[in-house]
Amino acid sequence: MFVKNRDQVPAVDWGNGTSFRLVNKDENLGFGVAHTVVRAGTASKLRYDSHLEACYCISGKGRVLSADGSTELIITPGVLYGLDNNDAHTLCADEDSDMHLISVFSPALEGHERHELSDDEYSSY
Repeated sequence: MFVKNRDQVPAVDWGNGTSFRLVNKDENLGFGVAHTVVRAGTASKLRYDSHLEACYCISGKGRVLSADGSTELIITPGVLYGLDNNDAHTLCADEDSDMHLISVFSPALEGHERHELSDDEYSSY
């Protein structure tokens, strides 16, 4: 058994925000948990080739767009979205405030990963 406090976990700058990686590969749980902050007004083209991800919004607002433009999900507090097929997507935070997500990864992240964001390509790790 263990306990972690977000204030004791270093913030990782992932490109358009910060991620507090609370559960990583080293904890041997088979999944990872992060408190992800997406900076207000940003759009991030993302893809996880080696991980599945589910995100639960705890504050702020935004949207997730599929790579082909066929799907737009509105994200508000209490909404969970899942990326169950290594889906390329664009994560957008509304202009008025940062969006806070609890992100669950399977398998777990190592904890140091960050994106190399581009307007042209989807960043992956």
